[in-house]
Amino acid sequence: MNRRSILRITAALLLVLSATGSAAPREPVAAQQLPVFPAKTPPMGWNSWNTFGCDIAEATVRRAAAALVRSGMRDAGYRNVVVDDCWYEPQRDTAGNLRADRARFPSGMAALGDYLHSRGLRFGLYMSPNVRTCAQFTGAYPGSTGSGDRELGDARTFAAWGVDYLKYDWCHGAGSTRTARAASTTMRDALAATGRPITYSINPNSNFPGAPGETESWRGVAHLARSTEDIQPVWDTGHTNEHPMGVRNIIEVLSGLPDRPAPGYWNDPDMLEVGVHDVNGHPGLNHEEARTHLSMWAMFAAPLIAGNDPSRMSPADHDLLTNPEVLAVDQDPLGHAAHRVTGGDHQVWTRPLQQGTAVALYNRSDQPARISTTPAELRLPPGDHGIRNLWTGHHYRTTDPISADVPAHGTVLLRIDSARR
Repeated sequence: MNRRSILRITAALLLVLSATGSAAPREPVAAQQLPVFPAKTPPMGWNSWNTFGCDIAEATVRRAAAALVRSGMRDAGYRNVVVDDCWYEPQRDTAGNLRADRARFPSGMAALGDYLHSRGLRFGLYMSPNVRTCAQFTGAYPGSTGSGDRELGDARTFAAWGVDYLKYDWCHGAGSTRTARAASTTMRDALAATGRPITYSINPNSNFPGAPGETESWRGVAHLARSTEDIQPVWDTGHTNEHPMGVRNIIEVLSGLPDRPAPGYWNDPDMLEVGVHDVNGHPGLNHEEARTHLSMWAMFAAPLIAGNDPSRMSPADHDLLTNPEVLAVDQDPLGHAAHRVTGGDHQVWTRPLQQGTAVALYNRSDQPARISTTPAELRLPPGDHGIRNLWTGHHYRTTDPISADVPAHGTVLLRIDSARR
């Protein structure tokens, strides 16, 4: 019997032992089996992939980490530093253990984890549940180093290195939603068995037909699950939920998923492209598009994982990424996602907060527009409401309809306080 079979049997026994004679739960996986980590708000951090791809090295990660600290991004909440694909030797050692690429990570992964921890950051790594990682599957990187049938040993390795966050990427052209769920669950249990609290992020979509991250709930399997295909630094690719996707395309997918996230489990619409330029033939987002990107990710209660090079960040991108009032919407302890009030090109979205209500006036069209809504449309009580524009800091009170001039591809993000009669 292989390790994966043993883990599945163990998980099944735990479910049986915890049963009380009632009907089986709707979700096939019990949430209490997740590694104990508070994930009460969406994780924030930085990931190497969007800017560097496979061109990643220890020096690059250390430089990015230093910039996160120096720029104030760490103190704003961006604490998870995730080294994405291509960090490993193309083959395991003679004992079957993972090892860092010795030329590009000469100090080793445990030392890199120590470096990050000493600076108040958390250490994240990438891996795949199949024989090959995504870069190996697509031919961008040599070897076969995936965690398939090696979950227990790899989880122990990650824990020994001080890993705090694992990104687990399906990235396989075959299989079924059932096999992908089983593979992700196997690593979930392996991580739990180490006793180390590791934030667990999965992507069930890569190279998988049907985008099950959109159509399936992965609550109980991971702390966050990708709901869309891969993002690119572009506004619109014309794709519904297939690779690659732009910011506008992802917003449309997320409009159908308002009820899934809650403290401990988050929809993941992929990493932030703010400040990512000249990648895969895309020049990058303009300022209004980047503002919409952050505004709507905050409205969705999405993980905020920056993908730029923080050591070369412009002041404008820094101000977008660290706006405290926008980040407070994303990190609101209620954990509710926004729902769309009006559709079309001129959209209104609302999200309940622990104190007040967040409202996004989102213009997905190519022309400026005036977008309006009313307290009644937002299901707010009548009265004199306090309105604060979270990007400009402008504050006013009104009993009138709430309106704003919104640039093309732009978003005005508001917080509305309780009515004063």
